[in-house]
Amino acid sequence: MTTQSAFLSRLGMDVPIIQAPMAGVSTPQMAAAVSNAGGLGSLGLGASTIEDARQALQDAASLTNRALNANVFCHAPALRDEGKEAQWLAKLSPHFARFGAAPPSGLREIYDSFRGSEAMFDMLLDEAPKVVSFHFGLPRKDQIAAFADRGIVTLATATNLDEARQIEALGIDAVVAQGWEAGGHRGTFDENAPDSQMGTFALTRLLVQSLFCPVIAAGGVMDGAGIRAALDLGAVAVQMGTAFIACDESSANQAYQDALASDAAHETVMTRIISGRPARCLSNKFTALGETVMREHVPSYPVTYDAGKALNAAAVAGGETGYGAHWAGQGAPLSRRMSTSALMAVLQAEL
Repeated sequence: MTTQSAFLSRLGMDVPIIQAPMAGVSTPQMAAAVSNAGGLGSLGLGASTIEDARQALQDAASLTNRALNANVFCHAPALRDEGKEAQWLAKLSPHFARFGAAPPSGLREIYDSFRGSEAMFDMLLDEAPKVVSFHFGLPRKDQIAAFADRGIVTLATATNLDEARQIEALGIDAVVAQGWEAGGHRGTFDENAPDSQMGTFALTRLLVQSLFCPVIAAGGVMDGAGIRAALDLGAVAVQMGTAFIACDESSANQAYQDALASDAAHETVMTRIISGRPARCLSNKFTALGETVMREHVPSYPVTYDAGKALNAAAVAGGETGYGAHWAGQGAPLSRRMSTSALMAVLQAEL
C-alpha cells in the first residue's frame, strides 16, 4: 500500500491538499496558487473546448513549475428522448415567461465525454500535465497506459466500493472517495443506479481497508481539522472544492458568492433538475422547483443542463439570480473569503 509521503513525493506536493476541479470556480490563477503553496491545483476541463482546455493548462503552467491536475468527464452519451425533452421544456416554459423569455426550441448535448474525444486525449498527451483525473466514469485501458508512459499520474472519482474496485483494476493510480457531503456533481458511473449515499469518512475508511492503491478523501472538508481527520482514517490527501469558492482567484460570480455567504449555505440540496445528474447545490429557486419533479421526468445529462443554463440566463437578464448552478458541499457555512495563497497558509497552520 502506498504511503502518504510516497504519494505526495511522486507529485512533488508538500501538503496533502488537492483543490477540486470545479468548473465555474477553478481558474489557472487559483490552480497555480495552490500548487505554488505545496498542494495540487486543478482545472476542470470537462465543459471546455479543446482550445480552451489547452489554453487553461498553458496559462496555469506559466504561473507555476509544480504539478497540475487536468480533470475531464467520462459520462455515457445522453439517452435522447424527444418526447421527454419537449415535455421538460413545456414544464419550464412558465418560468421562462416570468422573465419575458421563451425556452429553447430544442435541447443540445452541450458537453462531449472524454470517452469519445480523441482530440482531448491527444491534447492532454501533448500538454502532459502531471495529473489527469476522471469524473462520471472511466476511460479506456489503453488511454491509462498511454498516460502512464508519459509519466502522468491518474486519479478517478468513486462514490462506492464497486466503482473504486473498477478504478483500481484499470490501473489508475489513486481513487478519490467522494462522499455524499461533496458539492457539485456526484461522480457516480451510472446516475440512475441506486446510490448508497455514503459519507466521506465512512467511504474513505472502507476504501482504505479494501484497496491497495492510495485513497483521497473528498466532501465536506473545509479546514485543518477536517484534513487531519481524513488523514487519520488513512487517506493520503484530501480534495477540497467548496473551501475555494470564495477565494479571490475564483471564477464564481458575485451572485454565487453572495449565495454562499447567505443562509442558503446551511441548506444545500442534492438535485438533478439543473443538469440532469445528481449534484449538490446551494438552496435556491431552481432547487425548490426540483422538489416537485419526479426524477424520471428529467432528461439526460448534459441535455438538461442546456435548458438549465438557458433558464438561468433569462432569469439573470430579468434581475433574478436564484436559478444559478451554485454548487457547494455541506461544509459551505465554513467557507472563508481570502486569497488562495492565504487559504492554503491557514489550512497548513490549522493542520
